[in-house]
Amino acid sequence: MIASLRPHRVDVLIAAAGLLGGLCLWSVGLHLQGGLLLPGAWVLVPLAVTAGLELLHRTAPPAALGTGVVALVADQLTTGSVATVLMFTDLVYASVVYGSPAAARRIPWVTVLVSVAALIGFAAWFRTVDSLIHGIAVGLVSIAPATTGVLVRNHRDAAEAARLRAAQTALLAEMDRVQAVTAERARMARELHDVVAGHLSAIAIHATAALSLNEERTSREALTVIRENSVAGLAEMRRLIGLLRDGSGRRAPTVTPTLDALDTLLEQARTNGAPNRLRFTLDDGRGAGTALPAPVELAAYRIVQESLTNAFKHASPGTVTVELRHAEDSLTVRISSPYGDRPGPRAPGSGAGLVGMRERVALLGGEFTAGPEDPGGSWVVRALLPTTERGEGSGTS
Repeated sequence: MIASLRPHRVDVLIAAAGLLGGLCLWSVGLHLQGGLLLPGAWVLVPLAVTAGLELLHRTAPPAALGTGVVALVADQLTTGSVATVLMFTDLVYASVVYGSPAAARRIPWVTVLVSVAALIGFAAWFRTVDSLIHGIAVGLVSIAPATTGVLVRNHRDAAEAARLRAAQTALLAEMDRVQAVTAERARMARELHDVVAGHLSAIAIHATAALSLNEERTSREALTVIRENSVAGLAEMRRLIGLLRDGSGRRAPTVTPTLDALDTLLEQARTNGAPNRLRFTLDDGRGAGTALPAPVELAAYRIVQESLTNAFKHASPGTVTVELRHAEDSLTVRISSPYGDRPGPRAPGSGAGLVGMRERVALLGGEFTAGPEDPGGSWVVRALLPTTERGEGSGTS
């Protein structure tokens, strides 16, 4: 609190200049009136008090103005000093600029009322034209600085409001940027996992088979599958790296997978899953010529792709079935795979696959479930994807 009451250096200069100016005027005998009640050096008392109040007009505007009114009235009982009057106008101005919002609203109206009352009082007391001059002088001393203070305060408040709006706009822009970067990173993470994980899982499984079985034919078949998946995975990696390196702000032209490519995807799955006695079938119930939004087709394709990858890792020997059902406003994707007792996965996993599938469905506003359908039966992944605009995002790559 002590530091907050320390006067500003500008206020110190104003107080010193006002006090020295008043002393100079008094020394040369320049006064405002005769000073019948308190002649002589009494004029220096309100002068000194007003100069002292200048030190407080920023930190304690109400107290400075109230005491300044008393000092001004006392100055009228002496010979009067122009310096005292000028410093009082500064007190009125400061009380509006630095005071509370309520004081800033009330003081201008009070000065108007005081000026009108003074004008009427002088006219009724003196009954001369000179009384009007006294009333106008009171108005200049009070109304003019109060009005100036209102204009300055309004300008300052408008500038502060503009600064706050600019800061809020910058904050919102930064939040949007962070959200966009986060969403893009999540999208790229899903793409990397869904595209590359299947190839790497097949490589790991067949490499294990090649190392564990000392049969030339089996090893050759495993190495053939490893090479095919390596080449395909490398091509996908190059595509994604090209997207990341495109610094022009425009994405390079890429081919987005569609559900029409499911036959190729399942053919590759049959090749990868043959050593583990996995069979794959497709039950496509979309109907001929069915047109789906690109985000829905991509999400459905990636869900099937990731589910097949999980089947390579975890499914027991048997048949993996992919079903597609198209309704009026939705597409249902269902993948069931044999779910039996196994000592462990054929290839390590991070659990990000289910998370990525769930995120893709959530971005489209759909429903996703994954789990065993019955004990010792099948593991079922089911996704209901709306084909109308009700999702939270596009889900495109």
